[in-house]
Amino acid sequence: MAAGGLSRSERKAAERVRRLREEQQRERLRQVSRILRKAAAERSAEEGRLLAESEDLVTELQGRSRRREGLKRRQEEVCDDPELLQRKVRELAGAVRNAKYLVVYTGAGISTAASIPDYRGPNGVWTLLQKGRSIRAADLSEAEPTLTHMSITRLYEQKLVQHVVSQNCDGLHLRSGLPRTAISELHGNMYIEVCTACTPNREYVRVFDVTERTALHRHQTGRACHKCGAQLRDTIVHFGERGTLGQPLNWEAATQAASKADTILCLGSSLKVLKKYPCLWCMTKPPSRRPKLYIVNLQWTPKDDWAALKLHGKCDDVMRLLMDELGLEIPPYSRVL
Repeated sequence: MAAGGLSRSERKAAERVRRLREEQQRERLRQVSRILRKAAAERSAEEGRLLAESEDLVTELQGRSRRREGLKRRQEEVCDDPELLQRKVRELAGAVRNAKYLVVYTGAGISTAASIPDYRGPNGVWTLLQKGRSIRAADLSEAEPTLTHMSITRLYEQKLVQHVVSQNCDGLHLRSGLPRTAISELHGNMYIEVCTACTPNREYVRVFDVTERTALHRHQTGRACHKCGAQLRDTIVHFGERGTLGQPLNWEAATQAASKADTILCLGSSLKVLKKYPCLWCMTKPPSRRPKLYIVNLQWTPKDDWAALKLHGKCDDVMRLLMDELGLEIPPYSRVL
C-alpha cells in the first residue's frame, strides 16, 4: 500500500478510468461538432436530442467558431470606396493642418510599395509562415523610399510633422532625407552598426546590410571598430529582446514626442507591437487629454476603437490624396546626394 492510501494497481485503474472519460468527452465533442456543421433542417431527431443533452459543449463550440470568424475578419483587408476615402482624407487633411504637434507612427505597410514584405498582410511574413508556406528573400539594399516616405519628409520640412516613430529597420526614412533627430527607429536600422566600447557609442552607417551574420541574441557583425578595435554590433531589436541602444532607437525622443503630441497618425502598422508601449499612447493621461488618433491600414488594429478616424486604404494612395488636399508637392527620390 502506498503512502497516499492507494495501491499501485488502484492508481493504474483510476488512471485508466480518467483516460476513458477524456476519450469519451473528445468523442462527444467530435459528434456535436459534426452535427453543428449541418443545417438545422438536416439534423435528425436523435442528433437534436444529443445537442440538447450537450448544452455546455454546444456553447463552447459556438464560442470557438465565433472567435475563429473574428480572427479571420481581422486578417481581411478592407478598402474604402474612392468617394468615401476622399472624404476621409479631407477630414485627415484638416486634422494635419490644425495639429499643434503631430507625430507619425510607421510600420511595414509603408514599405510594401518598395517590394519589402509586411508581416501580417495576406502575403506577409508571419501570415505565410503560419500557413506553412515559404517566404522569398528580398534584397532590401535595392529598395527605395516610397511615395509615403517622401511625403512624410515633405510634411516634416513644412513643419506639419514634428517627429516620426518607426518600427521598420529598412533605413528608408533616412534615405528619404528625414534628419536623424526627427526619427526614432525603435527596432533598429539594418545599415547601422555601432561600437559600444567607445564613449559615446561610435556609429558606422553602411551602404550594405550589416545583419548578415547576426541573429536573435547574437549581434556581433564580424567587423571591428577602427578606433579601439572592439567588435561592432548591429542595432536590430528582435522579438523577445529589449532595445538598450540610445541610437538609432532614440526612445527618449519618441517618448518626449508622444507626451507633447495632440495628434498621432499611424501609417501601415498593425499596432500589435506598438500597443504594448503605454508611453507612446499617453495612457497616464485622462482620455480627454490624449492625442487624437488617425489610422491608415487595410486591416483591423487593436487601436481602431480609440481612433478619431480609420482610413482603409494603401498608404501611398492615402498620402497621395492627402498631399494633394494640402497643396504640397511630393519630392521625387534621388540616390544622388
